[in-house]
Amino acid sequence: MGRADKGIILTTGAFTVEARKEAVRDGVPPIELVDGEKLLEMCEDLEFGLKPKKAFEVDREFFAKFA
Repeated sequence: MGRADKGIILTTGAFTVEARKEAVRDGVPPIELVDGEKLLEMCEDLEFGLKPKKAFEVDREFFAKFA
């Protein structure tokens, strides 16, 4: 317990159940845990370092009737 109001820990991996419990332990400032999945979602939402790109997938069932 220090002078901080909140903490944040980032990882490209994942957090254990024990780490998640410790992050919200009573009596200490909360710690936000940002794992790889959440970090990716945050970057996508903010388009941080990313350029949006539209992609298509071929509908094989549509073309099957023409074979």
